[in-house]
Amino acid sequence: MTSHTRSPADLRNMFGANLRQLSRQYPSISELSRQLGINRTQFNRYLSGESFPRPDVLDRICQFFEVDARILLDPVEKLSKTGQVINGAFLADFLGRGVLQLREEFFPSGFYRFTRRSFINDEKFVIGLVYVFRDAGVTYIKGFEAKEAMRSQGLPDSPGVREFRGYISGHEDGVAFVIARRNAMTYSFNYLARVASLENNFWSGYVARTVRENETGERVTRMVYEHLGRDTKQVLAAARSAGFANEAELLPFHQRLLHTGQPFC
Repeated sequence: MTSHTRSPADLRNMFGANLRQLSRQYPSISELSRQLGINRTQFNRYLSGESFPRPDVLDRICQFFEVDARILLDPVEKLSKTGQVINGAFLADFLGRGVLQLREEFFPSGFYRFTRRSFINDEKFVIGLVYVFRDAGVTYIKGFEAKEAMRSQGLPDSPGVREFRGYISGHEDGVAFVIARRNAMTYSFNYLARVASLENNFWSGYVARTVRENETGERVTRMVYEHLGRDTKQVLAAARSAGFANEAELLPFHQRLLHTGQPFC
């Protein structure tokens, strides 16, 4: 059936089928309805093809799912979702599930101080600061490589070159990041799990670089994250300490969680 012969019922059914497909990315229809600002009963009528939204509501739905008005005419698998690879139709139920289910209370937004051993000098450690935030249901992370680390590799140390960004996915007992610098061809994979602490704000795990094996640098090392929230005093102190550090300069609990005297395995 061509688009010009479709009846109102055909359009409602196509829209309902597409909306059901898009809604599968979310664990709760009630929560999805709340985020969209649509009455749950009315949303169910859209899903079943019984009703069709007003133009302003349709526009709101399209913007939320980042699709266009072809949602009325074509199966959602054919729609272009700009910038969405992990959450696109092909990977949504595989890699996308953890991205969309990462709750604020499980891994909160805000600033984090991290510590890890240097990949290029195993006698040094890297202290850094990153910012975690959420946008349209996805959790992102951004920060800057230490200037010393860039210079030691013969790379520019301007902010634009040092900046890295990534996305965070939830797992059964932790979180995973995929991070890269701007226009880079290599990435890093990071895994963290929460550890018991007084304020319940520490995470430990490891970071792995996607580079070839060589004799002068490690590809995997332990890493610690400490959630600072948006406490200005702590964030500024962490920013001032960012860069290379000796083991003796590390914060005691960071040093303990890194198991600095034990090889990573």
